[in-house]
Amino acid sequence: MEIEKEMKKVTLGHEIGAGAPCLKCQEKCEGFELHFWRKICRNCKCGLEDHDVQLTSEESRKVGRLFEDTKYTSLLGKLKKDGVPTYRGNMVTVTSVAPAKKDVGVKSVTYEWAPPVSNQSLAVRYIEMLPKEKQPVAGTEGATYRKRQLAKQLPEHDQDPSKCHELSPAEVKQMRQYVKKYKEEALGVGDVKLPEEVMSQAQAGGMGGPGAGERASAVVVPTVGTAGGPAAPGAQSTPADGPTYSCHRCQQPMERGDPAVYAERAGYDSLWHPACFVCCVCSELLVDMIYFWKKGQPYCGRHYGESEKPRCSGCDELIFSSEYTQAEGLDWHLKHFCCFDCDRVLAGETYVMEKEKPVCKPCYMENHAVHCASCQEPVDPEAQRVTYGGHSWHAEPRCFRCSCCSKCLVGERFMAVQDSLFCSVECRKKTTTT
Repeated sequence: MEIEKEMKKVTLGHEIGAGAPCLKCQEKCEGFELHFWRKICRNCKCGLEDHDVQLTSEESRKVGRLFEDTKYTSLLGKLKKDGVPTYRGNMVTVTSVAPAKKDVGVKSVTYEWAPPVSNQSLAVRYIEMLPKEKQPVAGTEGATYRKRQLAKQLPEHDQDPSKCHELSPAEVKQMRQYVKKYKEEALGVGDVKLPEEVMSQAQAGGMGGPGAGERASAVVVPTVGTAGGPAAPGAQSTPADGPTYSCHRCQQPMERGDPAVYAERAGYDSLWHPACFVCCVCSELLVDMIYFWKKGQPYCGRHYGESEKPRCSGCDELIFSSEYTQAEGLDWHLKHFCCFDCDRVLAGETYVMEKEKPVCKPCYMENHAVHCASCQEPVDPEAQRVTYGGHSWHAEPRCFRCSCCSKCLVGERFMAVQDSLFCSVECRKKTTTT
């Protein structure tokens, strides 16, 4: 009965962001209109994250659901709306006082997210070590980057069956098992500790290596060594400065006093520079330091999912059915291998790949086909054609011929002047002089 209830939930979400302008297409897009199962805009084919949509409440609910029934409930709001917890995030405004020529200048910077640490200067230093264009300062491209990565790395339809398109009871059951598994075995979220705290916890046995605990956290810690003290596992001792660390990704040394990222599932002997704690597949910063650990590497939610299940290239959902199709090196639900333009099912039909998307032949001819420079008709994708200098012709005597004497040029030497063809210099001269 629980599964049936899950299936009966109707969450269209077509009102969310309706009419919002596209940041990529700008005036070419009439405004955001959600496709009923593709997770993209009907008008311009771009994703929701590419439109100027304010998703604060929706994103909070999505990440809240991700953390539900985990040890990370401290990151959730105290009150639930419609039974769904919300993610509090960690927006921080930092005010600094700088001496000016006459007066004292006060400067405030708002970060849409910062590591939730009591030591604010440590959090700010962490952000400053990220690439400038990825620092989540409110109103900047870094804030936009974070918003897009929240949508990209943590797809709502990877965790909530009600956000998927017509799952069967068996698929809902499998998805719930998958979600339970990653919450227990892979999910991690940011936290901050001082190095001596990490060292003492490790020595006391409170922190283990990979697989030591069911859940994990990413921790921002400054790599400070104690001169003459014992080196932690994975650290390299130097007599003068104490333990030193190398970044798990770039293998470059950590500077003393600078924050580093610690992932509990990797063990306390593995650290990353802030800018190096990225998904091992897409190399993007792990948004809000939320990561999924698998086989010794951190993944973002999207690519962890794809390492566990095939992803449908039509609807962007993970495939929990045992039956699906593979075409063009990609995976598809049987019902979602459709024309990207008109949604016509392509099983047994002729299709053309246009910008890595399948398009039926009628749509290709109408919307994408090149036009013959001679007859101005679209060129059939299965027909032979000649392309030269940015122009195309049907490879037929009626089209690919001399513009002066009409000699067929298929298989012959020719010269082209813009979209005109000539079999010889003489014919070209005759045409240009008349």
